[in-house]
Parts: sequence; structure tokens; C-alpha cells
Amino acid sequence: MEQETRTNVNGLRAVELYFRIIREIASGKASFLQTQTRLNTPGLGVMMPEAFRDVAEITNQYVNLFELELTQALESCVVCTERDVPFDWMSVYMPSDYLRHPRAEHKIMEMCDHFKVNSNKICFALSSKLLVQSDERAPEVLRHIRNRGFHFMLTGFGSNSCPLMKLSEYEVDYVMMSPEVTHFLGKNERSDGVVRSLIEFINELGASPVADGVVSSRQAEKLYEFNCPYCAGSLTGNYVQRRYLKKRSDDDKTLRKV
Repeated sequence: MEQETRTNVNGLRAVELYFRIIREIASGKASFLQTQTRLNTPGLGVMMPEAFRDVAEITNQYVNLFELELTQALESCVVCTERDVPFDWMSVYMPSDYLRHPRAEHKIMEMCDHFKVNSNKICFALSSKLLVQSDERAPEVLRHIRNRGFHFMLTGFGSNSCPLMKLSEYEVDYVMMSPEVTHFLGKNERSDGVVRSLIEFINELGASPVADGVVSSRQAEKLYEFNCPYCAGSLTGNYVQRRYLKKRSDDDKTLRKV
């Protein structure tokens, strides 16, 4: 992993963030920017998150990797503000182990101060794997960082491996449901009822539901009917590089290839 987390590889950034829109269903507004990290490696080419996340956390390279990702997210916040790209917050993946790191809160604040980015412009995306871990410190650290003004979003919620009831221990702001949940929509009344119940569960915990894997306006309309205010997926736009982030006035297409 040492080679994979170098600053540059063959002239490219070793860590490169891609961006996609999370839209508000009712208005169609581009509300948030979700990032996805890809590694440019000298021997293996471009690596997607599923190919390196677990290895990074097992080998303790996650600290260096996370701080490189956060650095690029903060840089991107500055660029988006300069370009008048509309976004309430931008997400960056946070490994659950980072919540147990002794310098977590101090380091995050130090980096935001360096780039002069307000804490409320950053949302830390957590894997639903967090819910299968037993650690009393992680929810406490999350609360402390959240009290600094940062947002938290749990991703992959509702997948087959996700323990739903553990969510009550973590005071997150947003819960992104797994695409598996969206795929249940429209099968029959029973499957729609399951999706509705899951959305109600998230709302009752005081978090805002976000649907992932949305491919049609019909799905978006059904989700809105069930009180899910936000969605992401091919309907709202795929992940693109930062250079494709455009101004609000560009035909209201925040992420558009030119």
C-alpha cells in the first residue's frame, strides 16, 4: 500500500476523487456532492474502492489514505466555491477505525483551518460495516466531531449484511440506503411496504434518508411518496472528475461533460 498512497504516480495523483450529485427529489436541486476515491497505481492501474479499502485498513495505511482524501476534498470545496458550483456539503469516506484514532478530531480541524473550509461543508461517509463492530468509543468520537459542525452519512444501509438496529447507537445526519433497497421498489405491495418501513425507521431516528441506485423518475417519485427526500444513481448523474464540475448557470447541470 505504500506505493499506492504516494502523492503522485506517473504524473497523476495517486489518490483521485470523483464526484456525483445527490439530488433533492422534490425540487431536482443538486444538494450534495458525494465523492468516490480511485487509486492510480504504478503496477495495477486504476483501483476502485472495493479493491483497496479492506487492505488499507488491515495494514494501517488507512490514516495516510484518509488524510490524502480529505486534503483533496477540501481543495475541491475551495475550487467549487470559486466556480459557484452548488453544493450544501461534499462527502469524503472515513474509515471506521479513524474514529478510534487519538488525533482524529484535532487533525480534521487542523486541516479544515488550513484550507479555510467551514466544517459544515464536509460530510464524512461511513461504511455500514461500522454497525457490526462493538466499540463504545466510536459513537462518542462521532458525536464530538459532529458537534464541531461536520455531517455524517452512513452508506450501504439496508443491505443483506447490515444490522439495522445498531444504527440507533450512531447519531448520523444522513443514511444512504443500499441500491439493494431501491431495487425492491415496484416488485409488489409487500416489497414496497418493506422499503417504506425502512425509510420510516431512518426518519424516526432523526436522520435524512438518501436512496442510492435510482435509475428512473418513477422510482424517485415513489421514494418521495415514502418520505425519502434525496436520491443518487444514474438518474442524477454518474461519478466524474473535478474538472467537469460546472457552475449553477450551466443549464442547471452541475456535473456535465463538455
